[in-house]
Parts: sequence; C-alpha cells; structure tokens
Amino acid sequence: MSENHNSFDARLDLIPHEPGVYLMKDASGSVIYIGKAKKLPQRLRSYFSPNPVGDPKILAMISQISDFSYIICQNELEALILENNLIKKNRPKYNTLLRDDREYPYIRVTLNEMYPRILKAYRAGPDREEGARYYGPYLAGDLERALKAIYRIFPVMTCNRVLPRDIDKARPCLKYYINRCIGPCKGDISQEEYRDSVMEICRFLDGQYDDLLGKIKKRMELAAQEMAYEKAAVWRDRYQDLKKLTTNQVTVTKQPENIDVLGLYRNGSELCIQKLEVRNGRMIGSTSSFLPDQDESIDELLTAFLKQHYAESSYIPNLILLPEELTEQDLLSQYFSQLAKTKVEFRHPQRGEKKQLLIMAETNAEQNLKRHTLIGGSATGLAHTLKRLAEIFNLKEAPRRIEAYDIANIGAEDRTGSMVVFTEGKPLRSAYRHFKIKSFEGIDDYRAMTELLSRRLERLDDEKFGQRPDLILIDGGLGHVNTIKPLMDRYAAEIPFAGLVKDDRHRTRGLVLTTGKEIELKEVSEPITETPDQRSERLGLLRLLTAIQNEAHRFAQRLHKKSRLKSTIRYSLEEIPGVGPARRRALLKHFRTIKNVSEASLEELQTVAGLPETTAQAVYDHFDQER
Repeated sequence: MSENHNSFDARLDLIPHEPGVYLMKDASGSVIYIGKAKKLPQRLRSYFSPNPVGDPKILAMISQISDFSYIICQNELEALILENNLIKKNRPKYNTLLRDDREYPYIRVTLNEMYPRILKAYRAGPDREEGARYYGPYLAGDLERALKAIYRIFPVMTCNRVLPRDIDKARPCLKYYINRCIGPCKGDISQEEYRDSVMEICRFLDGQYDDLLGKIKKRMELAAQEMAYEKAAVWRDRYQDLKKLTTNQVTVTKQPENIDVLGLYRNGSELCIQKLEVRNGRMIGSTSSFLPDQDESIDELLTAFLKQHYAESSYIPNLILLPEELTEQDLLSQYFSQLAKTKVEFRHPQRGEKKQLLIMAETNAEQNLKRHTLIGGSATGLAHTLKRLAEIFNLKEAPRRIEAYDIANIGAEDRTGSMVVFTEGKPLRSAYRHFKIKSFEGIDDYRAMTELLSRRLERLDDEKFGQRPDLILIDGGLGHVNTIKPLMDRYAAEIPFAGLVKDDRHRTRGLVLTTGKEIELKEVSEPITETPDQRSERLGLLRLLTAIQNEAHRFAQRLHKKSRLKSTIRYSLEEIPGVGPARRRALLKHFRTIKNVSEASLEELQTVAGLPETTAQAVYDHFDQER
C-alpha cells in the first residue's frame, strides 16, 4: 500500500455498513489512532477523501496512515466499549489520552492482594487490571489529609509485614494495642473480616459516609449492650471523628443527591478537567486531570475523559453535570448505566443550583491550572526546563532570575507596563513592578516597551529592583526584539533576551531570538517525529513560558484596570456641569465612594465644603436622571 493517504486505496466499498471500531496504522504497522463508528464506511470516507477536514491533530494523523483494520460490532454501544478497551491497551499517539501527572499522587488500595494495603502512588499502575483501586489524583496536601483521616477512623494495617507469610511470627506493633489496627498479623482475624474492613475504607473514599456512620453507630451500641465499654468507646471515637469530618463539608444541593460535576479550563498550552464530587448533597472532594492543549473540541475532550476516567472508577453517581451537551450523550448514558448497574444521567443545566455547581467546577479548573502551570510540574522537570533555556541562550548555568515585560493600553492617556520575576522557575510576586508610560503621547507599543526597559536597565544595579536578571523576556515578536536590541547592547549586552510570541488565538507559541530564529513550541499539523523525551522537553518549555507570559499580561492588566476605574470615576463626575478636579476630590473625600455620591440626597450634597448650591443641584439631578 502507498504511504500517502491521497493514493491510498482504502476499498471502502468492501466494508459493510455496520457499527464497529477502526484502527489506523502508520508505515511501521503501529496503531496511531482508534475510533468507532455507527456506520464504518461513512466515517472512514471522511479520512480518505481528497480533501479531508479536521483539526491539526487529525490532519497530521491522516497524513501518516499507511494501513487500517476494523472490527464489526453488534451495535454502537458494543463499539464504544471495545474502542475504550483498545485505546487503553494500545494508547495510540493521536487519541486524546489522560496522562497521569507525577505532581499529584493517588491513594492505592491493593484489593488484588489477599490482605489489601492502603498506599500512596504517583501513577495508576497495571495492577488496576487485577483489581487494585486508585483514588485521585489529589492536589497539594489533600492526600496526606485523606490518609490521616483514614488512619484515625479505620483500624487498618500500615506496617510492612507480608501476609499471610508473617502471620503470628512476631508480636503485633503498638498500633494494635492502641486500637489503630485490627492486627491481621496476629492470626485471630480472618482474611474475609480484614477485607471487609478495607472495603469500608473504599466506601469512605467513595463518599458513602452516611452508610458508614450507621454501621459504626450500630457497632458502638452493640458493644455497649454487651458491656464491652472499652470497645464501645473506640467505636464512639471513630463515630465522632467521621461525624466531625462530614460536619465540615459544605452542603451544595437542597436534596441529598450524589452528583459529579465537570469543569474545563484551558490556557493555550495546557488544559485542566476538574471533577467535583457531591455525595448526599455535600461537597466531599475533587480531582484534577491535566493535558496538553492540542485544540481538540470540548466535546472530544469531555467524551475521552468520561470514557477513560469512569471505566476505572470504583463509583459512578446517578447524575453527572457537563459544561456542554455532548454528541454521544445518550450513548454514554447507556454505557455508564451498564457500568454502574443503575441509571446514569448526563445533564447540562442552564440555571439554578446545578448551574452554580458548573461555575464552581470551571473556577476550580482555572485556579488549579494556574497553580499547575506556575509550579512548573515536578522539581526535576522544572530543573531540566531551565537547563534547556540555558542551552538556548548559551548560558553557563540555568537562569536563576528571569524578568518578563508586557504593555497594556486603555487608550492614548492610560498606558501601563509590567515587570514580573521568576526565580528558579517560580513566580516571585514581591519583586513584581508596575510602570506608567509617561515619555510620549498616543499608542506605540515599540516606544512603550523601550521606555519600560530603559527605566529598568538604567537601575540595573538598584537593590530596590533586586538582583540583575539572568534572562529578559518581552511580550512581542521580531519587531519588538529588533527595537529593544540597541538598548540591551548599550546597557546590558551580557544579558540574553528574547521575545515571547503568540499564535493567532493569543496563546503562547514560542520564542523569537535576536538572530531572528523562532523556536516553535506548539505542536504543528505537519508530520513530526518526536521522542518521548523531546516531547516532554518541549512541553516543559511551553508550560514555563506560558506561565511567565500570562503572569506578565495579568499584572499589566491589573494596573490597567485600576487606571480605567479611576478614569471612569473621574469622567463620570467631571462631566457634570460645575464639577472639576477640585470639586470631584471634595465629593469623594466627603462621601468616600462614587456609589455614595450617586445615592446622596440634595440636602447631603449641600453640606459638602466648597460645593455651591447650584453645583449640588446639578450633581443631584445628574444621578436622579440615572435612577
């Protein structure tokens, strides 16, 4: 077969018009994409037409197809299940895949072992296929808090003894004697009893608190009836600990519902899918999944997340809220209902408390993506990224202090600039600086950036600005770089600098050097051969530069917004006949806010020092018309 899809004879006329799964292969025979279709020939025709249509990733995939195979299924649901299993097995490079992020760990419950353990894991492992369960990923200290709660409430084994090999070979540890472990190593508790206690931990991690509270309370009451008061006290303490935990959880729905809520936020280089977990109407937790942003549609991203995430989940609620309607929503509902063995509904609410939950999920996705981007992944990955920057700019060692600059314009009068500082690849907000552009009138980004850098470089050794930078980045392309180069040559020729360039959707795309060379960091639609290490290196650079450019823009906009607010107040008052700068200041000094001015009575306005009665009347009439 030809390697070019344009001359590839797919013989679609030989394929039956049935549901099924197709596997696209490259010249080496490797599976590069897996999809499903209600009618196979119709879907495949979209790939093998003379002018195929699709996003850059799909077009890149099409250009590498040298062969394909397909599997006929009885119906579309069977095709969906098979597609999901094949994607999990083959992990094709052009499918949207959920990647475990080493920054955020999981809780691993080894239900595949005779005596299960509760462990920390940094990625979901192959033992999941054998029955192990993974909960997470957890953000920040959430995992440590969850483990602490588990060890406090449930008497679970935490030592390194191997059971059943080590049963009755040594005395139990201290935790057994203080009722923190039921002591399976002692040999007087069966494997089934111990496993039941671990399953209670799984129910705890699934958020089924009410059932657990009821069981613990019954055990407490039974122990009291049998006059085993010491044992009853242990159950009482566990009941109170669990009750306290549920009391601290926020109630977010009027009814005691079980709901998962999905939110999505993207910054151009990466995206976050946030899942909020509501159990019995209370918010019990959340998980975050981070992916490279390859311009997939929200529909494609959410569909991939739902299929891959929930196929491995230990619990699926009856209702899942989505930020938009999905093409395959009804089919997914059938699939999930089959997985959960009860009806599962997908919904995109337009109003009410469930709409507010969606807004909450998106807000959390935005905040967690910002945090994820700013911390730069793992410490090892960030160190490698900084080392790569040193190679690009011929530095002897990784740049410790990076300064970045951006300009924001309101109009000809309000022009602001920002300097943000990253040390060791992380933001140092105490060193950020705002600038107001003063040296010229009108809007000219080149002149504004020149003024901004001049004011910094003239004070390069000023301790108020901190240490000298090892690298300077400016927002802009080759034109900005060429404009600033003479200034850098004059003041700090030894400090390398470059421009941060964006794509046509204003997302960080790469670097432009003083030589005119561009370092492209976004994935391109043309076929590209990248090793896993090269891809990781490129994404690490893109993540760091996106964080730096977004921070510089955010900080410039912050002063921009303050200036705009002041301008709004000034113009809204000074457009009133008889009110100039002095009387505007007098009004704000007396009433403190423009809102208070607008709500003041005529008598109150007449008490302002230095405000004539005619002007007081004019101010009252102005806001009276607005009212």
